[in-house]
Amino acid sequence: MNFVSMLRRAALSTFSCGVLVLGLASSPQAQSCQLNSPSGKIKHVVYIEFDNVHFTRDNPNVPSDLEQMPNLLNFLQDKGTLDAGDHTVLISHTANGILTTQTGLYSDDTSIFVANSFGLFTSTGDAVFPSSFFYWTDKVEDIQPPTDTDANYALTTPQGQNVPAPWVPFTRAGCTVGAFSTANIVLERTPFDVIKVFGAGSPQAMESTSTAVKPNQTDDFEGAAIHCALNDPICGSNANAVADVLPDEPGGYNGYQALFGLKYIAPALGGITDYHGVPITGFQSLSFDPTPAQTLAVVEDMLKAGIPVVYAYIADAHDNQAPRSLNSSTEGTFGPGEIGYVQQLADYNSAFGTFFQHLKHAGIDENNTLFIFTPDEGDHFVGVAPVPANCDGAKIKKNGEVVPDVPCTYPAANGATGIGELDLNLPLVVSNAGDATPFEIHSDDAATTYLNGQPLFNAPVVRTLEQTMASQSVFNPHTGLAESLLGNGLGRDLQGAIVDQIGQKLLHMHSEIDPDRDPTFTFFGNPNFFFQASGPATAVVGSNVGSGFAWNHGDIQPEIARTYIGIVGPGVKKLGVTKPRDFFTDHVDLRPTMMMLTGLTDDYKHDGRVITEILDQSVLPSSLKAHQNTLESLGQVYKQINAPFGDLAEDTLEISTYAITSTSAGDTIYSNLEGKIAAWTSERDGIAAQIKQMLDEAEFGGAPINEKAAKQLIDQSQDLLRFADRCVANLAKCAK
Repeated sequence: MNFVSMLRRAALSTFSCGVLVLGLASSPQAQSCQLNSPSGKIKHVVYIEFDNVHFTRDNPNVPSDLEQMPNLLNFLQDKGTLDAGDHTVLISHTANGILTTQTGLYSDDTSIFVANSFGLFTSTGDAVFPSSFFYWTDKVEDIQPPTDTDANYALTTPQGQNVPAPWVPFTRAGCTVGAFSTANIVLERTPFDVIKVFGAGSPQAMESTSTAVKPNQTDDFEGAAIHCALNDPICGSNANAVADVLPDEPGGYNGYQALFGLKYIAPALGGITDYHGVPITGFQSLSFDPTPAQTLAVVEDMLKAGIPVVYAYIADAHDNQAPRSLNSSTEGTFGPGEIGYVQQLADYNSAFGTFFQHLKHAGIDENNTLFIFTPDEGDHFVGVAPVPANCDGAKIKKNGEVVPDVPCTYPAANGATGIGELDLNLPLVVSNAGDATPFEIHSDDAATTYLNGQPLFNAPVVRTLEQTMASQSVFNPHTGLAESLLGNGLGRDLQGAIVDQIGQKLLHMHSEIDPDRDPTFTFFGNPNFFFQASGPATAVVGSNVGSGFAWNHGDIQPEIARTYIGIVGPGVKKLGVTKPRDFFTDHVDLRPTMMMLTGLTDDYKHDGRVITEILDQSVLPSSLKAHQNTLESLGQVYKQINAPFGDLAEDTLEISTYAITSTSAGDTIYSNLEGKIAAWTSERDGIAAQIKQMLDEAEFGGAPINEKAAKQLIDQSQDLLRFADRCVANLAKCAK
């Protein structure tokens, strides 16, 4: 079980749109799926989100995760595009990583920007940390009732409404949506979500609360869902289907039904068996950590049963998923090139080979299906240098075959195991340094910090704590050196940063409707350390046996922040692998691109843009072909001023760190630089709103951009970026 599933578990107690595929059992479709794809060819959508599966190498000698899965990588390279310039949002974690790709909205438009739990100040001034893994319509007071009530939706817009659900455009078009293990669109918490969905006093509620059937609590109802189109018999003929309730959905959402849990879904699909021949009848053994052999089998069966759109999740490849995988290691987590890691990736690769082969045989392939693969975030490996130094773990032959070669090992050093994050009690470190200010943190290598009593972000007690925290160094047993907790480096090599509520707002780490969620400040720390509020004030290596962890995320380093989007299907160019410098994308761009390709629309404006660079001209509307060069330039500069890892955000991280750690008389350096960041945020928001409106009208409203107005917005954006760059180039002068 990886760290994500531990957080979840702790916080939680073929038909293709009506076309019969020969050889498959028949079930009637009352309303045919009407995807209005510009190509006219897309009949299915397969959306797979990985947990931390990497395209770039973590060790230059060791093939990356995707390189060791050639069945997937070759599919993406040969039949579509792997966009290697995608980026996460902040904080770079599973919950909001998935949410932003599902919705196309930055985290300040969903209010989930700290994950995998989010902080919340109560009326007592102390912070609590509700789980970010909940069902779509849950309210904060449902997830973790505090001492006073918080009736906001956990997923709430800046206007206070429940964020529109991602399955709605599909079901309104007659396309039933299946979901397996992916966050927030399946039930994740027992018993509350079960009681909420099935009703108090229902047999399902009684089962989920009865100690007599406790082993089935997560097995039966969590982890899988089918959101049905109107009158789809997969729900309509099933006595266990319930109303699919979305009370705030724009335009209303009445009469729709859903099935929740493998207890009901597996029989509806005729039974599910994974690619190792093991029946999948419940979810508890998967622990939100399904391997490809499990997830892809479920996706295949959903597609063949006439469910044309499927969202699914696959666990990371570097934490040991045994005994469900074929590796025989007892380690809890692996380093690059370790034999267990190589064996596990071979199992992943085999599952993808089976998946594509089975779908092809059923008439489901790149000619009629939109395939999307993306990870929620990247990772930073924490461990000693491998032995031997030239180990490669596996070798890639000229024909693309991956074969075992020289395995890497990670021997113990300085009395500690050779693999594992450095667990550190951050409040105790700060207290030992002479600052006893009480505060809470969200345990992470990016420690969102909540001062008890909820003082103003610029109060003297806050300023002192920030400076004390940023100045600490701790011994790293992996390297044998004392390392700064803030990390080192400047500019694009920035390895750590600190931002308060001024900088957080520019980074989209802010809630307009629920400011009690806003951290006092965020400490983006040295990625070798995992900060928590327990344990000693010395760095303790997490054991690499059992449930140890060695792959940190949440932070700002490139290996965490830069990811990829793999996309294949009608209307997608066959570009192979793009270079990060070709064009910039981030998580919110996936949703509008998917909507464009399927010919559907959302009931809101996305924060992202359609990635026109990877789409065939034949599927672009005339509004996107007109002034296309200017439109793409506008889209790119929009990303640089608005994305959490765009140029303006990168400059802000450096400027904010300089400001917060400054100790000038009267705190003038801090005040002046914070004032500039606030002014840039206001200016950015105004420009970004105009660009977003212009892009949305061109992408989904049929209105070509105004060339003159677009160039003016490009110029304004570039001016803003130049101001920030000049400030970074001479911080002392900028602070005056």
